[in-house]
Amino acid sequence: MTGDSLDPYTALYAQRTHGLTVSEIRALFAVASRPEVVSLAGGSPNVAALPLDAIADTVRDLIATEGASALQYCGGQGDVRLREHICDVMAEEGVLGSAEDVVVTVGSQQALDLVARVFIDPGDIILAEGPSYVGALGVFAAAEADVVHVPLDADGLSPDALEEAITSLAAQGRKPKFLYTVPNFHNPAGVTMSAARRPAIVAVAERHNILIVEDNPYGLLGFDQEPQPALRTYSDTHVIYLGSFSKTFAAGLRVGWVFAPPAVREKLVLLSEAEVLCPPMLTQKTVVRYLEQIAWRDQIKVFREVYRERRDAMLDALGAMMPAGTTWTHPAGGFFVWVTLPEGIDSKVMQPRAIHARVAYVPGVGFYADGQGRREMRLCYSLPPPDRIHEGVRRLAGVIEDELELRATFLSGGQRAPAHSGRIVDPGPGIG
Repeated sequence: MTGDSLDPYTALYAQRTHGLTVSEIRALFAVASRPEVVSLAGGSPNVAALPLDAIADTVRDLIATEGASALQYCGGQGDVRLREHICDVMAEEGVLGSAEDVVVTVGSQQALDLVARVFIDPGDIILAEGPSYVGALGVFAAAEADVVHVPLDADGLSPDALEEAITSLAAQGRKPKFLYTVPNFHNPAGVTMSAARRPAIVAVAERHNILIVEDNPYGLLGFDQEPQPALRTYSDTHVIYLGSFSKTFAAGLRVGWVFAPPAVREKLVLLSEAEVLCPPMLTQKTVVRYLEQIAWRDQIKVFREVYRERRDAMLDALGAMMPAGTTWTHPAGGFFVWVTLPEGIDSKVMQPRAIHARVAYVPGVGFYADGQGRREMRLCYSLPPPDRIHEGVRRLAGVIEDELELRATFLSGGQRAPAHSGRIVDPGPGIG
């Protein structure tokens, strides 16, 4: 019996549903959330670092004084006070604009979906960094786009590599609709686009008349320097900017935004109204109260120090315990370290053994649209305390060492290493 035969609605589904798959992160969630498992997988912000008592008072006062409007519908573009404050937040990275050109969304994930719906037809080409954010790849798959990856290096996306990708596609008679990029503290790679490359990347896009979709949830979370100018500062016409309060305030509120040229903005509002009528007013007003009554810039400094401590714990542990042949990025902000395993080790195949050893990570293959990333993995340091990060890396290093021993045994002609499907398995209660 096939999988399709178990689903009586298969013949009714739209063609676009055939490309939908469970993300690597969602597949891990049930196992990684178990208390005995050290999760270095999901990119959750450390909301425990927020002044929760003060926020509780703020929300309580909001309901008492503005409850009638906070629990009501609003316009499809979002609350105007919030849009004005969003302009203040973007100004921290040099982005100057009008609240009229901001569209509030249900997290930046909806923002990305709206942009995809505005621009992508089935079969269109989207350029994206390789690796790329798994949520973006899911949106592009749902839109039936073909993703072409442009490789990253330690300085982020290379203008020369972007030019080469565009030229190669042009030789095939194909042109990308847009470039999707996470320039700051990249998810998943942890790297940041250098200051010199930013205007050069925009210049390449303008020369070829290609849009840039700049996804920037981490830009204010740098550890060692002030925020770099956003790509949007270099072009009013060729860059659409996506932002979010998920990493700088609270992910559970699901408040994000798009800052777009006026013609694009109008289409985004129409599509958003078709999807959700309007973004939730209660969460919007909560963000407004937070920005007006809590010292949010000081709170971002708190987050930076929290994440810097955890980043340092992660890098120290990797340096002390990882087997020879393992390499990793050195993020200057954000949440993530990107690890490349020794030759011959497959992070997807290794995953069941890691779960059995009570440590979770995200295999690299989930961050590519074309099957790359078998030797790579994403580790997240934002949520676990330093001692748990150290323990998680210790367990992971042991698993990698075991994989290397199995591979050495196989290559020397000894007993063949047991095959694994790469499927995530529940380790059961016996490992607790």
